[in-house]
Amino acid sequence: MSNDADVLIIGGGVIGSAIAYFLCSSADFDGKVVVLEQDSSYQFASTPRSLGGIRLQYSVPENIAIAKFGLEFYASAAERLAVDGEGPVLGFREAGYLILASAFGQELLDENLAVQRDEGVDTLRLDQAALSERFPWLNVADLAVGAFGARNEGWIDPYALLQGFRRKAVSLGADYREARVVGLKRAGARIIAVELDSGDVVSCDTVVNAAGARAHQIAQMAGTDLPVRPRKRQIVRFECRTTIPDCPLVFDPTGLYFRPEGAGFICGMSPKPEDDPDCLDFEMDHDLFERDLWPMLAHRVPAFEAIKAKGGWTGHYAFNVLDQNALLGYHDAYDNLVLANGFSGHGVQQSPAVGRAISELLIYGYYRTLDLSRLGYQRVAQHQPLVERNIY
Repeated sequence: MSNDADVLIIGGGVIGSAIAYFLCSSADFDGKVVVLEQDSSYQFASTPRSLGGIRLQYSVPENIAIAKFGLEFYASAAERLAVDGEGPVLGFREAGYLILASAFGQELLDENLAVQRDEGVDTLRLDQAALSERFPWLNVADLAVGAFGARNEGWIDPYALLQGFRRKAVSLGADYREARVVGLKRAGARIIAVELDSGDVVSCDTVVNAAGARAHQIAQMAGTDLPVRPRKRQIVRFECRTTIPDCPLVFDPTGLYFRPEGAGFICGMSPKPEDDPDCLDFEMDHDLFERDLWPMLAHRVPAFEAIKAKGGWTGHYAFNVLDQNALLGYHDAYDNLVLANGFSGHGVQQSPAVGRAISELLIYGYYRTLDLSRLGYQRVAQHQPLVERNIY
């Protein structure tokens, strides 16, 4: 008896949809792809609630290679993902990333810059005087240095990328179903089927866990666990009466970030580890802006003293608590369970390369375009983290 799916992907967000697209677009794959997504409206999905950040400033070479692949993909995405002559408009805004450091963080920033230069990334190192000259609206009094990616860094429309992948995958034969997985059926070292909240059972040859912030729940259904946890992140919109020319996406030493958005700005910051529990709700902390964000914004940009909050939203990171890096490839304990998890806020940027990589692993049994084997599950089993230090 044949399976209902050759490849069953749990999670139809940007990662799952990228995998579906690359599988279905390959001339070397002729199987059936089924994608299970519990919310086909994506109202509460992580992808459309993200910043859509695009950068090359990482500390792990694989992440830089992943980012470079993404840049190449975005340049041709409108053509590659076109359906009936219409492709997604990603709206890449190449405004740059500016990562700031005090004297305390200067050594780490310089170490990261060295890795980037070894990988051919031309990140600019700006000392205090250069920061002041290039960004005169910035208070640099307590800063030592900044790393500025003037080229190939900025942000895109994450929802457009998600819908582009999904729409193209469907046109190529991927079967998307709105369903919530409630159980996995095992036979020895194999997952043979998934159980849905409707009571239906879908048999499969291979399962891909692309469940985002719920990845560990799927893993638990398989009798194992992943160091991937749902962490809530809040983004606040605000308006400023003063023009801030040539503002990139700025990361402050405090953990604060801000960037332009439309006629205003958006901002946020990651909580301290002790204030960052596992969380899947969407409740807003309505005091966050005036209590924490506004004072830091006004300190870093004096013109932000006169700003007004204009709402905001929450979303979730699939946060890898081991090392903040993706978990990719086959799970050590199963013959047919493939992981695409733990992107820690970078799933949108990493989706093209991860989609290609996982598709190659499924079709050929190994990575052909980028060798991402160091991001495999074995480092979890052996507790040997590969830490990405440029996570915000």
